Amino acid sequence: MLDLRPNCECCNKDLPPESLDARICSFECTFCVACAEGPLAGKCPNCGGELVRRPRRPSGKLVSAPASTERIVRLGGCATMEPSLPAHD
Repeated sequence: MLDLRPNCECCNKDLPPESLDARICSFECTFCVACAEGPLAGKCPNCGGELVRRPRRPSGKLVSAPASTERIVRLGGCATMEPSLPAHD
């Protein structure tokens, strides 16, 4: 099940579960559409994977399967393309 992380790792923009602006890679690194399509050019800075629109969870399912509240923010935001976290294997 997807975590549905609450924010963009680059600019810390809020990305609620119903957001159409959330983009994720296959490891669920999460970015807003502005960062994903702008400085990141559709590529995850952590793993190099493709960034795609995050699916929305039906609101009725959020009760039994809530979205994550853990915020992850890259040091330096999108200004640096150097990974702030270890690369995914």
